[in-house]
Amino acid sequence: MKRLILIALLTAPLAAFSANDAFKGCSTKASMTSSKADLAAMAKVKEADARQTALATGGSGAQVVKGGIETEEGCLVYSFHVKSAGEKGQTEVIVDAGNGKVLERSKEGTLRTALEKPIDKTKELATKAKDKLSSNTSSTNNTDKDK
Repeated sequence: MKRLILIALLTAPLAAFSANDAFKGCSTKASMTSSKADLAAMAKVKEADARQTALATGGSGAQVVKGGIETEEGCLVYSFHVKSAGEKGQTEVIVDAGNGKVLERSKEGTLRTALEKPIDKTKELATKAKDKLSSNTSSTNNTDKDK
């Protein structure tokens, strides 16, 4: 078990480095601090169209398990987890939010999924906190103007 954890820790930077190559060709840059609403406003491709592109990579009977707009490696993208009919696991499909092209497609293995779950949860919580902070700041500013 210790070896498995050690291998995972040693290969994670290599995986991150190789992932950077896929995002070099993205068409739209975005800040990680942008709210979901701001990201959606910046996107040239609609989420429904990006979802259809991701589904097309999964073949007949594929379903999107989860996904949406986000910033990945400084790029504005849609990230979808696609479950193909008759296959185990999921495939993560990254679609460029500026031009609709698939930037990356990677099979989710059990080890990778286990390592990503805490990261996904942290991202989700950070996004909720950021959006809440943004809305509180806006409502505070509006309240101050009304006084």
